[in-house]
Amino acid sequence: MREAAAKLLYDLFPFDLRGDCQVPASRDGIEISCVINFYGRLDLLSGILCSLAEQDYPAGSFEVVLVEDRGGTEAGKQMARDFSAALPIVYVPLDKNFGNMGYSRNYGLAASRGECVLFLDDDTVLLQRDFLRVVSEKFLEHPEIDALVPRGQASFSVIEGHYDFHEPYFMTSRCTAYRRRVLSELGGFVDQFIGQEDVEFVIRFLLSARKSLNVAELGYFHPPLLVGNLRKPMAVGQSFGRLRGRYPWLIWLLVLANCSRHAPLYLLPGRRNREMGRFGIGFIAGVIAALFKKKGLQYG
Repeated sequence: MREAAAKLLYDLFPFDLRGDCQVPASRDGIEISCVINFYGRLDLLSGILCSLAEQDYPAGSFEVVLVEDRGGTEAGKQMARDFSAALPIVYVPLDKNFGNMGYSRNYGLAASRGECVLFLDDDTVLLQRDFLRVVSEKFLEHPEIDALVPRGQASFSVIEGHYDFHEPYFMTSRCTAYRRRVLSELGGFVDQFIGQEDVEFVIRFLLSARKSLNVAELGYFHPPLLVGNLRKPMAVGQSFGRLRGRYPWLIWLLVLANCSRHAPLYLLPGRRNREMGRFGIGFIAGVIAALFKKKGLQYG
């Protein structure tokens, strides 16, 4: 219903759906670009790189683009070198706008060469050795589809007693594959976004009537949403608050209402309600801060 309402408003109040990235054409015969943004957490990064190194897929048909924030580190460069014998790695240290995930995703996208782009988080772990092959096959089987959404599971669920909620199918940069064409036509992400730049992209993806496919055969592990304090949700709220110059007012307000709708859950019992409610409360606080032009927050 929310998607239908947004599309109706877009028909009434159309606006430019392009982000801030000039996406280059695919080249060099690369079929899949795996783009991973990271800073620190090299123990987690090694997990996704090991997942990719075990893939049953021709090395000349894919690449791994590693984008390290804050200009890069010697440890990050060394990890890229260590895995370069097993993976076709492209290491690109971020040049500016440190901490802005929208710009960082665009930076990796601009450096990629594949016909399709698989965005991955550094703490994602792929569950199948034929993951990349299935991605390629699904795009060939479904020419009408613009994005593939694997099934996600909470990595903490393997530890008894830990919070394990994870929405199974969610279009997010933790693990979603897009055709390069749609990324180019929609201009990638919005540079100014500090966090949840992928959620904003999906809004434009849906408003442009693009189609995604949930793929049960593909799975991944990723930590569930944990909100220890309000810093991250406030940063996200500020990013969405600043969209008022890009979005028509009614669509902007609908987006804000949707992103903050879980705030009342904080009053209910249960770990999931507290986590989701805390995020909603922080998001609202971030939007208010953006409206009063407070200095941007950082997280990560």
